[in-house]
Amino acid sequence: MPSQPILDWYAVHARDLPWRAPSASPWSILVSELMLQQTPVNRVLPVWTVWMARWPTPASLAAEPSGEAVRAWGRLGYPRRALRLHACAVAITERHGGQVPSDHAELLALPGVGAYTAAAVASFAFRQRHAVLDTNVRRVLSRLKSGAEHPPKSQTTAELRLAESLLPDDPETAATWAVAVMELGALICTARSPRCADCPVISQCAWYRAGKPAYDGPPRRGQTYAGTDRQCRGRLLAVLRDSPHPVEKAALDVVWADAVQRERALDGLITDALVDPLDDGRYALPGTIAPADA
Repeated sequence: MPSQPILDWYAVHARDLPWRAPSASPWSILVSELMLQQTPVNRVLPVWTVWMARWPTPASLAAEPSGEAVRAWGRLGYPRRALRLHACAVAITERHGGQVPSDHAELLALPGVGAYTAAAVASFAFRQRHAVLDTNVRRVLSRLKSGAEHPPKSQTTAELRLAESLLPDDPETAATWAVAVMELGALICTARSPRCADCPVISQCAWYRAGKPAYDGPPRRGQTYAGTDRQCRGRLLAVLRDSPHPVEKAALDVVWADAVQRERALDGLITDALVDPLDDGRYALPGTIAPADA
């Protein structure tokens, strides 16, 4: 079993992150998990810190418009996550008395909480025994046990079964194991330049023992950003985040030259409930218009 060497490595090398502190609330852990999806720690940490100071409980976030969550999300990317987190806060406040539920099924029923997030919160916040499979964990297990440089593009049943088979029996130890494997993937067993010499389970790694064969699966294309609709959406949202009042259409038009792409991106933001089009032709973040602005 590779668990003890990885647990020992984690005890020495784990990053000191506030959502890992013994005093971290389940809500703060849930917020961190949604923010960390597809976003590195160094970008999340300052936003998480400000967010938790402003909204230390689900009820405090639920009491504000969803547009304020979008504003506070800043440049983390994928801003629909902010809407999901706001909806999650509302659901926790209304269904669970303002307390993040500890039951895995109840976590999974919250808006914006999928299988990974439910398992992560149940494990990290409530010290339960769950297989927590993020990109880092899937890569570590793929190399360690399957001998493949990268896991399949989509999570498979076989991966879940493997992860479950490696869980220590003790729930507390299993919860630590879950975050330890994740940390190993983030710091050592990285996607592009793995530091195999520093790996605590190098002697057990099937991929290393096989000579680190190159990935031969479907092409792995990195995400592009420059010039995309996603970049355009980000520019438009930045204008709205930076303004305390609704903005005129002209203020949006100047941030992106391609009119067709700009209108498509704006329509998408409206469809996704990230932008409110007002009757007077101005635009605002959802729910943030004050009576004086009407």
